[in-house]
Amino acid sequence: MLPRQTNRMDFMGFALIDPALWLDHLRIAQGPDMNREKLNKEAIVAALAELDGWSLAADGASIKRSFVFKNFSEAFAFMTRVALAAEKMDHHPDWSNVYKTVDVTLNTHDAGGVTALDIELAKRMNVYFG
Repeated sequence: MLPRQTNRMDFMGFALIDPALWLDHLRIAQGPDMNREKLNKEAIVAALAELDGWSLAADGASIKRSFVFKNFSEAFAFMTRVALAAEKMDHHPDWSNVYKTVDVTLNTHDAGGVTALDIELAKRMNVYFG
């Protein structure tokens, strides 16, 4: 007898929630509603005060954060969740993953610096991180 279909998928012993169930519930502004204009330094500093763990990168044109997880599987699950949100926003992070650490740098290349899109994606990442 085949197992009953559920809203979970099992992957290597980890229960994963079907992304289709929560992707539609993400309330992320996108398209023309989200401002793609470069923020000034004062606006970036004010936004960073509200973003736990984020800081202005040395170049002054991006924000950065490192996320550390219990293991590689948790780091990869986080990246997958962020990737779906980033795709929906049409705004993609510069990031790298080494074992349980995900290093992220955000900026809007077209604007030549940090925009509201970067701040929104950083907020979303913090929510996913917990």
